[in-house]
Amino acid sequence: MATNISEQPAKASGTYRIGGDVTVNRLGYGAMQITGPGIWGDPKDPAEAVRVLRRAVELGVTFIDTADSYGPFVSELLIREALHPYADDLVIATKAGLSRSGPGDWRALGRPEYLRQQCELSLRHLGLDSIPLYQLHRIDPKVPLADQLGELALLREEGKIQHIGLSEVSVAQIEESRAITTIASVQNLYNLANRSAEDVLEYCERNDLAFIPWFPIATGELARPGGPLDAISTAHGASPAQLALAWLLRRSPVMLPIPGTSSVAHLEENVGAADVRLTDDEFEALAKAS
Repeated sequence: MATNISEQPAKASGTYRIGGDVTVNRLGYGAMQITGPGIWGDPKDPAEAVRVLRRAVELGVTFIDTADSYGPFVSELLIREALHPYADDLVIATKAGLSRSGPGDWRALGRPEYLRQQCELSLRHLGLDSIPLYQLHRIDPKVPLADQLGELALLREEGKIQHIGLSEVSVAQIEESRAITTIASVQNLYNLANRSAEDVLEYCERNDLAFIPWFPIATGELARPGGPLDAISTAHGASPAQLALAWLLRRSPVMLPIPGTSSVAHLEENVGAADVRLTDDEFEALAKAS
């Protein structure tokens, strides 16, 4: 039986084809926050984390973004526990290139043998034969970029990954990367209150690369009483976070927001943003308000 959009609101966000052949609903889910404090260790309530993941899929989310460093591996293992065997249309993206030695500690590590090791572990932890989108979590300045991306290209040739993505990069770094191998996506910090990656987004638009904004629902001072989001929030009966996500979805057809949460209630609120339709005037007012 077909499921309508009211039952799976994420479908209202529209679709995008990562790398030209991996179709996802544009409003996804970021699985960083289902770990412990400092993105380290197990969550306080693992059963709730499983409920969040299952509810996300019930709501029509077909794109889940994680990383080997979330936990480490805790997020990937919870995804497998909650959702394996995966629905045919569910796309799991993960990342490698950051090592962890404790809560809140992140260090770039891009040695080819390390990236290969982490890919093999992610395949095992997620229960996948091939990872649809495998992202270099950070470029390691101590290792030649050609060596880092060259190893990912080898993994792609071996069928262990389908597409390669980048994270926290400049336009120059994207261009350098694309001279080495085919790139399908870019994941940078970007939200209504912080658009410092605008040039990267515009580059992705021109070249049909998926742009995955992390920390997508930050609103900062825009959500203050009487602020730019206040009147629009009242008019739509929507929260500032929903408006921030609706603005991102309207901003670009290559935008794939991945709001994360460890709460089912918060998840349902976030996914509800796919149904919010800003008017032209509202969109422009928010665009000018940063």
